Amino acid sequence: MLRKYAILLGAIAAIAMPLASASAQTALKWAHVYETSEPFHTESVWAAEEIKKRTQGRYTVDVYPASQLGKEADINQGLTLGTVDIIISGSSFAAREYPPIGVTYFPYTFRDADHLLKYTKSDVYKALTKGYEEKSGHHITATTYYGTRQTTSNRPIAKCADMQGLKMRVPDVPAYLAMPRACGANTAPIAFAEVYLALQNGTVEAQENPLTTIEAKKFYEVQKHIVLTGHIVDHLNTIVSQSRWASLSDEDKQIFTEVMQEAAARATAKIVAREKELVQVFKDRGITVTDIDRADFEKNVLEKVTFEEFGYNKADWEAIRAIK
Repeated sequence: MLRKYAILLGAIAAIAMPLASASAQTALKWAHVYETSEPFHTESVWAAEEIKKRTQGRYTVDVYPASQLGKEADINQGLTLGTVDIIISGSSFAAREYPPIGVTYFPYTFRDADHLLKYTKSDVYKALTKGYEEKSGHHITATTYYGTRQTTSNRPIAKCADMQGLKMRVPDVPAYLAMPRACGANTAPIAFAEVYLALQNGTVEAQENPLTTIEAKKFYEVQKHIVLTGHIVDHLNTIVSQSRWASLSDEDKQIFTEVMQEAAARATAKIVAREKELVQVFKDRGITVTDIDRADFEKNVLEKVTFEEFGYNKADWEAIRAIK
């Protein structure tokens, strides 16, 4: 009888061991709105593989690109609802929880990508990301250079006044609207997925995005001019939900942070390199590419737009501008 009991216990243990092993593996969802061809996706997939490798398979990460789990507002909300664990999203959305972090979208804050990267290592960056975490509960692990936002149009633009009355698609985010409205453009918040068609059928005659996005979305096919307004040096944050971050051990938090920062650096390098190539690529396609009087644009923005109307602190903006 005892022997049969021992055999039965052994059989139960043998069945339980793989079940215990399986339960030790945690599956995570990583969501974003970018195309599978873009570095934000390819480097997220790389990061997912690295997290699995560096945690000895304790964590597996499935990456959901191209708004598969919802638009950007949806996946930000998903962090709180528990429908996603990790997202890539702009500070404009983080600013809905903590307005001061959106100051990085105020036009002409950053000189270039290098300035943005120096900001991510600064005290003001630490203070703003901490403020976001205290307000939302979610943790920013890394920041990726998204690209410098330029303008495409079916009319030539050289100075701010040339945008007067221009029908222009701009994301429905206050800071994105600042430059176009300061220059007198009529802005329209058309959904990102519908921009190409809106440009094609004349619903709007201009839009703004980084050169890499202009390429990926083929906006150059339905626009005559690319105007290097460079009004926002844009970025994306990698964010881990409050519940997921709290569940990680200190060792795993370090692994996640290191991997996500490496992925951000890899994506940034690809975006910087591609941007340098694209001006000539667009010229070769017959698109007119022009510079602007940047001082004129900046002067109009500072005269006509206030930091307070967005909930930003001018002191934060000045601290960022002072970074060398």
